[in-house]
Amino acid sequence: MKEVNSEGAPRPVGPYSQAVEAGGFVFCSGQIGLDPKSNVLMEGIKEQTRQALINLASVLSAAGLTMRDVVRITVYLADMRDFQEMNEEYSKHFSKPFPARTTIQAASLPRNARIEIDAIAVRR
Repeated sequence: MKEVNSEGAPRPVGPYSQAVEAGGFVFCSGQIGLDPKSNVLMEGIKEQTRQALINLASVLSAAGLTMRDVVRITVYLADMRDFQEMNEEYSKHFSKPFPARTTIQAASLPRNARIEIDAIAVRR
């Protein structure tokens, strides 16, 4: 198992890695819409979705991968009423074939974020 770290994404605040590579896969920890430079949570679901995906792309880049290598995504929403707006922004970051995805509502997310996104990517 190999740890993956990116300066372009928020640093872990606990005993976990931004991502780990194992068996040709990269398992990315959840990213929220936190700007890694200012440490400020973005406002609004579209902005938080965009920043979470930018953070995720940065972690993937540190592993030598891109969003095209993502095969599985889990989206955690604080409120399912944000689903449509999240989906509008999300669709700008992926193209066919889209990764498999599950979206669930979570009771609470870190720093009172409205969204958290984790991913699994494959080295081709």
